[in-house]
Amino acid sequence: MRCPGCGSFDDKVVDSRQSEDGTSIRRRRSCLECQRRFTTFERLEEVPLMVVKRSGDREPFDRDKVVAGLMAATKSRPVSPEQLTDLVVSVEECARLEGSEISTEDVGRAVLEGLRDLDVVAAVRFASVYKEFDDLADFERELTELTQSSSSLTKATEPKRR
Repeated sequence: MRCPGCGSFDDKVVDSRQSEDGTSIRRRRSCLECQRRFTTFERLEEVPLMVVKRSGDREPFDRDKVVAGLMAATKSRPVSPEQLTDLVVSVEECARLEGSEISTEDVGRAVLEGLRDLDVVAAVRFASVYKEFDDLADFERELTELTQSSSSLTKATEPKRR
């Protein structure tokens, strides 16, 4: 680090502290040439998560777009905005663990899986747009899939009787 007083590159760290929100580290430094003290901050540089669209275009992941789609799907349903935000954060965190790019199909699939746990009706609404339903058969197929996955979850969590 270059000293703001004399321009020397020789310094030592006197004190390090983590910021309150845990996103940066504050370091107090002392120049070995002029003895001046100065503060530096160290922050993690995040690589933006890119979404690959069906057309092949790439754009940064936008939580607000996902939340807007979820708000439309959950309109008049017993799902809170906090639950939707938590779902989107969870999807984004999982996507970042996979890499720096994710397809819109994978985002939609992950959101649909999380939404199924929150509200089945909202999940069907979301699926109708995400999967581009054309007719009633598409709705019937999705309802059957939801019913089967819900019943298998219920059976898996029920206590076994002797």
